[in-house]
Amino acid sequence: MRGHWPALVVFGLAALAPFFVRDAFLLDSLILILIWGTLSAAWNVAGGYAGQVSLGHSAFFGIGAYSAALLATRWDLSPWLGLMVGALLSTGAGLIIGYLSNRLRGPYFVLATIALSQVLLIVASRWRGFTEGSEGIPVPFRPGFWTLGFADKATWVYIGLGAALVLYLIQRHLEGSRTGHQLAAIREDEDAAQSLGIASRRLKVMAVAGSAALASVCGTLWAQYVGFVDPFYVFSVDLSVRFALGAIIGGTGTALGPFLGSFLITTLETYLRATFAGIGAGLVGIYLIIYGLLLIAVVRFVPQGLAGWVRDFARRR
Repeated sequence: MRGHWPALVVFGLAALAPFFVRDAFLLDSLILILIWGTLSAAWNVAGGYAGQVSLGHSAFFGIGAYSAALLATRWDLSPWLGLMVGALLSTGAGLIIGYLSNRLRGPYFVLATIALSQVLLIVASRWRGFTEGSEGIPVPFRPGFWTLGFADKATWVYIGLGAALVLYLIQRHLEGSRTGHQLAAIREDEDAAQSLGIASRRLKVMAVAGSAALASVCGTLWAQYVGFVDPFYVFSVDLSVRFALGAIIGGTGTALGPFLGSFLITTLETYLRATFAGIGAGLVGIYLIIYGLLLIAVVRFVPQGLAGWVRDFARRR
């Protein structure tokens, strides 16, 4: 358990929070931290371990959100079914984009993923007969476990915590498994990995497809929690950047890093928006400037990510 104690502390505090915190705003912030952390961890499977940096992961997130919303509003089906449908569709989309672009490296793969998210944005915002177009889809609230209808925020904390633990364990498995070491070799030097007999193209496609399915599951949970799906939000490039930033700031290729990055980003964003957003029309957006400067400072002075800093601190102690 020596290597797991930081995660035990982080997830343990999250599990105990509903017993001591009654403020709905703080619990909502915790739920969002867990969801965004899980999404950054899903991005980390492809971007951190396999080196397949994507800025279009919102495509898979949006597929999961729309699958649950459409099945619930049009056919009155369970969001659990929508979760599975979204995961299958995202896996297929991940296989396609991974196969078609597996020869692309660096910025070219990034552009391919951005193009996918923007194509889905156009389809979702223009197909009014099926997706309600740019107006979005309100997700009906139906109480019960089968319909994922929980008004109690403490319940959503444990749902988000369960998803976070699953992603954490998947990443820990990659860190110690043969497949994970092969992905790391591909990330560091794909040509050298191929010369050693590693099937780099197949593994990269698998990593993208698996990451896409996990992001889709998070999209379904987010849609059920928020209760509304907006195409310009769920397919936005800004959202994809948020997933990537959470992993990069927390530490790419680490199991706990995405959750630490999500905690920092969500906390800073919430605090700065509440503090500076209403101080005057001439200073609207100043919280974004401060937010950006703080993120630059973290990347500059903690290049290994927050997880690496925690690890080095523990070794020194």
